[in-house]
Amino acid sequence: MHAYGEVLRVPGLARIIFAQLVARFPAGMYSLGILMHMEHQHGSYTAAGLVLAAFSVGMAVAGPFVSRLMSRFGTVQVLVVTTLVSIAALLAMSVLEVPLWADVLAGIVAGAAMPPVVPTVRTLYPRMVPQRLLSPLFSFDAALQEIIWVFGPVLLTLLVSIMGTGPTLLVTLGIQFFGALLFIVSPEVRKLRIPPTTRKLGRVLRKPPVLLSVVVSAMFIGGFSAVEAGVVATFGEGALEAGLVLGVSALGSLIGGFALGGKAITPWSVAIRLSIVLLGMAIALPMTEVVGLSIALFIAGVGTAPALAAFSAIIAGTVKFADTPEAYAWIGTGQLLGAALGSAAAGVAIDAVGSVGAIWVAVAMVAVATAIAAVFRRHQPDLRHGIGEPPDTAPVELPR
Repeated sequence: MHAYGEVLRVPGLARIIFAQLVARFPAGMYSLGILMHMEHQHGSYTAAGLVLAAFSVGMAVAGPFVSRLMSRFGTVQVLVVTTLVSIAALLAMSVLEVPLWADVLAGIVAGAAMPPVVPTVRTLYPRMVPQRLLSPLFSFDAALQEIIWVFGPVLLTLLVSIMGTGPTLLVTLGIQFFGALLFIVSPEVRKLRIPPTTRKLGRVLRKPPVLLSVVVSAMFIGGFSAVEAGVVATFGEGALEAGLVLGVSALGSLIGGFALGGKAITPWSVAIRLSIVLLGMAIALPMTEVVGLSIALFIAGVGTAPALAAFSAIIAGTVKFADTPEAYAWIGTGQLLGAALGSAAAGVAIDAVGSVGAIWVAVAMVAVATAIAAVFRRHQPDLRHGIGEPPDTAPVELPR
């Protein structure tokens, strides 16, 4: 915990952490909010699913490209334009009654224009803290994001019950605007200069640590999406028990992030942390009641934030500064695709054998992720002596 105290004492860092947390908070609200509002507008979950899929595909496809634009046009400029475009598209979805194809188009635009807050802040972190504090900072960041996924859906559901779906989406837009503004006006963000990259789009994936992180994190997040589907199928849609079990899992992630955040990253770190997740999911296989599933998924959660933190540390320690926004964006793209794959496979398994089928899908996906991380461990850096500049990177300082 001493390391976290040092992290929070870094000038300006607590403000950045808070600002990016607020800016990212709507991510925990949009998926459910869009689904509920589009079902209300078009009268079917099939139509709502199409719009939500368009939103997710837009984010997945455009993320790496949008992140690269920050080195070409400037960090603030890209953040401002994407925020305005995404809010405009989501505003149209919230207040206009239009044909389904128009909402699908708006979903694609809104997803593609989601402001690249995560690539920005994770590119900024190594500029703000000493090398020895990067691992605990990434773990702290990964643990805090559980606030988004626990409280975001809860807040959205509460607002929908009070205001309806359209007004709730407008409130979510207000949170996005306020959070983005808070983040963009931060001096550290305004001063961040990312040098133009000389690589073509996608070339950063040729670096084994980046490709490994994208593939492993995709399978890992896909496993958790399958678990979520399985938990909902076990207790029924809208059941309080499902929310409780998933909340306990998120609590485990929060605790795991704080407990393991000070541990240095080694070539075995990802495999070990994913093994904790795999253990918890395997224990969940025979469980059908709240207590058993909560204990199992709490154990799985303990490895979640530390694993996510390890991916961030690997990118920071192996990718040149100009390419880090794109690298982080590719990880985000992989996770979105993994979540889609996990949810789809879980749905098929649930229809075939019941809710336990989704847990089997989760176990299989996380097992594959763990095996890949272990087999290809030599492509992961040893950061026990700190996260330094990669060899091909000249130091880049924030202008004063």
